[in-house]
Amino acid sequence: MTATLLATAVVLGGIGTASAAQPSGSGQGTQQQDCRTYSSVKECGKIDLNAKQRACAEKYVKLGMTHARAEVECHAFA
Repeated sequence: MTATLLATAVVLGGIGTASAAQPSGSGQGTQQQDCRTYSSVKECGKIDLNAKQRACAEKYVKLGMTHARAEVECHAFA
């Protein structure tokens, strides 16, 4: 329930901070990885969500949250 309220507040109120995806590594011979940080939670690469987390992410994408942010938020708080 708390996660739902938090995610709703994020969608409706813009709470939290977001930073653009920052590739890791120097770019010289290293593989770059998609990293993103929302609400002080950093995730890199593909996020494996369980069924509850996927449903959460889909719900918030429909409410206007970006897919990347919804995945991170729901992975961390759902």
